[in-house]
Amino acid sequence: MRSLLAIASLTVSLFFVPQAWAQKASSDVSYRPDVTITLRTDIADGKLVYVSESGATRGQVNPNIKVPEGAVVQINLVNGDGAVHDIVVPEFDTSSSEVSGKGAATAVVFRATRNGNFEYYCSLPGHKAAGMVGRLIVGDGPDPVAQQGKDLTMDPAKVGEPVGKREPKNLTIDLRTTEQEGRLSDGSSYRFWTFNGTVPGPMMRIREGDTVTLNLTNEPDSNHIHSIDLHAVTGPGGGAAVTQAAPGQTRSFTFKALQPGLYVYHCATPMVAQHITNGMYGLILVEPEGGLAPVDHEFYVMQGELYTASPRGERGLHEFSLDMLLRETPQFMMFNGALDALSKTHQMTVKAGDSVRIFFGVGGPNLISSFHVIGEIFDRVYDQGSLTSAPLTDVQTTLVPAGGATMVEFVADYPGKYTLVDHALSRAEKGLAGVLTVTGEGDSSIFSSPEPIDPHSGH
Repeated sequence: MRSLLAIASLTVSLFFVPQAWAQKASSDVSYRPDVTITLRTDIADGKLVYVSESGATRGQVNPNIKVPEGAVVQINLVNGDGAVHDIVVPEFDTSSSEVSGKGAATAVVFRATRNGNFEYYCSLPGHKAAGMVGRLIVGDGPDPVAQQGKDLTMDPAKVGEPVGKREPKNLTIDLRTTEQEGRLSDGSSYRFWTFNGTVPGPMMRIREGDTVTLNLTNEPDSNHIHSIDLHAVTGPGGGAAVTQAAPGQTRSFTFKALQPGLYVYHCATPMVAQHITNGMYGLILVEPEGGLAPVDHEFYVMQGELYTASPRGERGLHEFSLDMLLRETPQFMMFNGALDALSKTHQMTVKAGDSVRIFFGVGGPNLISSFHVIGEIFDRVYDQGSLTSAPLTDVQTTLVPAGGATMVEFVADYPGKYTLVDHALSRAEKGLAGVLTVTGEGDSSIFSSPEPIDPHSGH
């Protein structure tokens, strides 16, 4: 009976436009759509999605909806999973009513008046981030891949070589600073400033007592002066006082690593906060004599903020906003240089029973992080990145200041997907989330349930 009512409701929506909608819609929208597509809500591969039930895209997840410019478009939405959903196309001021029961249906009708590449998505909190987003391509809309920019994200597995039992030695580290457009998310990009072409910059790994010569080269095509301040350096500006390099210049200095620890480095050219938010930050690990104890897996993760003139969700190239920076209101937050760097671009995978170490830092420039892995407990936390203090044990969430770092260790006891977050959880809506995947067989003495796993429950 419920399915029949849903079908009746959908049938009504195909032929009658509610009065409230008619007042809101453009007067030239025809009651007979040029393009009609039906989408069903579902869960696929642990994500909330739309699945096409129409024409050439039938069966596709979050299909590209291609329509001519000026076409009247009708999107029918059928609830296939029983949760509350809707569908919105903000660029055309279009939003559906919510559908809350399995089999319930609704529809939107609008005229695609602008050529371009736009998003449709579910506006319920967390649903877009969980996967309910697709593209509406109007006319000869720009290729979303072409406008995304280069992948500048940092692979979390690139943690450098452990120092082991070696003696102190002389080292040379070469860094270059770049300014280039990089992918922020599907269909959007940002002009990042980087060390060695990634956000964050490379993780440097040295030993207490090493003598390091650092050469910083600013690429000739840069538009700005750049420098480096390493929190591991004892000396003027942490090196920044002698490395203010104009485009095409190289600046150098030599320092001795006096104290072990996990330290942040960043550009320190005025205005410093702008250089940092644009991507110029990273970690330098100074291992103690004898090195760190071995573990099965090590990962390098840094949290950053972007302050843009255009709002979150808008496609194309986003530009820096000084006003938003000074108000400390980032539109985007991310791990390792993009909104999906640690959930799509790079995979963090371990086996049940493996030991895991995460080197975690906050580039900032402004916000404190409450670092947490959903479903895990940190066995050891080296607070503030101190490697000579006794670690905290059995920690749920650890505070990391802007310009600070920590090292956490734990055993991945049970298989599943574990989400890395800042427990100021509104920030996940701005893109700040990553995934650690644990494979293998589960130990029922640790966790068991007769219920299916809901990948979107909890935090």
